[in-house]
Formats: sequence, C-alpha cells, structure tokens
Amino acid sequence: MPIQPYLGTHPRLGPGVYVDPAALVIGDVELGQDVSIWPMAVVRGDVNHIRIGARSNVQDASVLHVSRPYPGCDTGWPLVLGEDVVIAHKVALHGCTIGNRVLVGIGAIVLDGVVVEDDVTIGAGAVVSPGKRLESGGLYLGNPARRVRDLTPAEIARVPIMASWYVNLKKDYQ
Repeated sequence: MPIQPYLGTHPRLGPGVYVDPAALVIGDVELGQDVSIWPMAVVRGDVNHIRIGARSNVQDASVLHVSRPYPGCDTGWPLVLGEDVVIAHKVALHGCTIGNRVLVGIGAIVLDGVVVEDDVTIGAGAVVSPGKRLESGGLYLGNPARRVRDLTPAEIARVPIMASWYVNLKKDYQ
C-alpha cells in the first residue's frame, strides 16, 4: 500500500496527484496539485511534516525524510518543497527547504537545515552540508556543494518545463 498513516496522521493528496504503487508516502505529508511520486521513492513524514508544492516530482528511488524536534532545535527540521521542483533519481533530502523551480540532480544529498532559494540547480552527486543556504540563480556542484556559476536564463526557464513533462507523464500512468 503506497499511502500509509503514521500514528493516525494520514497523507493529504491534492487533485491530480500520482503516487506509484511501488512508492511509499507515510504520515504527515501534503502533496500539492499534480505532484508525482515515482517507483521506489519514499516520502516519510513520521517525526515531522513534509510539504510538496504543485507540479513537483520525486523520481525513482529518492528518499525524503525529516528530523524530530530536539534540544536546541525545538521544531526539528521539516521538509518543504516549493512548486515546479524536479527531484531526480536517487536523491536524498533530509529536513531541508527547497524553493520554487529547483532541479536537484541524480544522487544529490541535501541535509538538515539547508535552505535552497528559488531558481537553483544542484548538480548530480552534490552534497549540501547542514545549514547551508544556496542563493537563487546558481549552479551548485561538488562535495561539499559550492556555487560554480550563475545559471543562464535558458537553464532557469527549463526547470518548469521539465516539471511539466512529469505532469504529463503521470497522466499516462494514471
């Protein structure tokens, strides 16, 4: 069963959401309109909440999780994704905030307390260390991730187009 409650809290799905039968969405998770969750992805909102904005997608084998409240961090670290976010295959997101129109490349890792502003690309395999802020309009690569250059206008415009591809693709699966 791909959609499961945790301690009585059920995921909430907006209109047009697609959760693949081989994915898991658990607990305090809210998926906005036309969000898609692909095979083997896990979105686990058990000890904190997860919010995913409209038209965002979480591709195959990605893991999204949160951090519980603890001394010195009374709220813990929820996970929040904006709109038109593209999470590629095998990405790990943990207790971070991702803005709108962000592309997170294959195998990237984004850790607790990270804030990714709008219109950012995180390259494949990048590791964004805890508490880092990625400023709008940049391409971030490496371990630890660092800004290597500004994105071109065409690169910025491409992310919502990529998100729309997944909105259309999920319709084939529904």
